Amino acid sequence: MKVRRSGQNWYGLFCALFTMTLLVTGCASLPTEMAPSVAAGPNDGYLLEPGNRIRVIVFNENNLSGDFTIDPVGNIFLPLVGNIPSTGVTARTLAQRMEEALSKASYLKDPKVSVEVQTFRPFFVMGEVRQPGEFPYTTGVTVLSAIAKAGGYDYRARKGDVVVIRTVNGEQTEYRGNERTPLVPGDVVKVVERYF
Repeated sequence: MKVRRSGQNWYGLFCALFTMTLLVTGCASLPTEMAPSVAAGPNDGYLLEPGNRIRVIVFNENNLSGDFTIDPVGNIFLPLVGNIPSTGVTARTLAQRMEEALSKASYLKDPKVSVEVQTFRPFFVMGEVRQPGEFPYTTGVTVLSAIAKAGGYDYRARKGDVVVIRTVNGEQTEYRGNERTPLVPGDVVKVVERYF
């Protein structure tokens, strides 16, 4: 009888250790730092890159206003002025560059330019979803709507908590997110696997 109890104790201890290992491993797969719960407007701080489509409005000058796409070299061709370097800067900075170029060319006195980004860098969903991939960014997208675009959770997914990979100051940073976490252009949502 004592031998049997000893065997049962070892079995119980083994099960307890195994369960604790699974719990610790499951928790370790998610970062501890939470993703910001409020995202800045996509136009604020977004750095333009080739392929972005923008709307340029030169006030009181309809012939100079319109929609433009940043070319592969990183320029926009603005009528009367020519190529304007447009990558790696915000929409506000680009508007200032255009104002300076129009003033310098002496075509307009005190020009006022507004630039609005029409298309942003896509976001990505990977891991335990039905259709992982790249998706076009739209204003107001959250982790839950991103997962919905990727076909929803698959049967192995850990629902609710995800890893959000975001480029901050040129470096990729991993955050812990939930279904209400807002995304910014270029984010990667990683849905992790549940362990039990």
